[in-house]
Amino acid sequence: MNDYNSINNIDNNTEYPKRGLMRWIVYAFSIFFVVFSAINVMAYFIQKNSNAAVFKKEEAGNAKKVVNEITKKNKKIYKSISSLFPKGNYIVIDTAKNVLYLKNGDKVLYQAVVSTGSGRFLIDPNKQERKWVFDSPRGEFKIKSKIVEPVWVKPDWAFIEEGTNIPKNYNDRFEEGVLGDYALGIGNGYFIHGTLYTRLLGKPVTHGCIRVGDNDLKIVYKSAKIGTRVYIF
Repeated sequence: MNDYNSINNIDNNTEYPKRGLMRWIVYAFSIFFVVFSAINVMAYFIQKNSNAAVFKKEEAGNAKKVVNEITKKNKKIYKSISSLFPKGNYIVIDTAKNVLYLKNGDKVLYQAVVSTGSGRFLIDPNKQERKWVFDSPRGEFKIKSKIVEPVWVKPDWAFIEEGTNIPKNYNDRFEEGVLGDYALGIGNGYFIHGTLYTRLLGKPVTHGCIRVGDNDLKIVYKSAKIGTRVYIF
């Protein structure tokens, strides 16, 4: 019994240190694994953030290049469009808004409220085939004449509209003082001229001509010359 107990005690005393050593080895490996894993996780996120920063920097650089290219193209387009502008002053008339613009390049030098064509129809009661449409012409025109104190030569439709007989004597067609102090002829009997009916400015009430208030007409008349472009839309 004593020999057995003695041998057993020796084995037990030898086993306990071995078990303690194994525990420390397991603990060390566990700690090492945790630390190693944490380091790898940290490295992963650091690398990811670094890559993201590089990507954002590259993305910002690419965006800047795109913006610069678009800006250059826009400048070329604007330059091309600018070359199409008429040289010097020109006139633009918006019949929808009844506004006249005096422009130079893309700059508006002056603008005025005007009256444009009413779009009404008139039929000659004696000759049904004779019809008139009182629209302002659309398109590109030029100032062909400049007249001070213009005299209106009344056309046939003016007498038909009034319900009076068309005169046989040509001199009976003359009427002074109804076109204002100035008139700018753009061809085919159409003029930019003054009006007695200033209260109707801003409305489409004319027979096709462009009516302008006295003060505005004076400025436009002095700023235009023979050959000045007129755009009506």
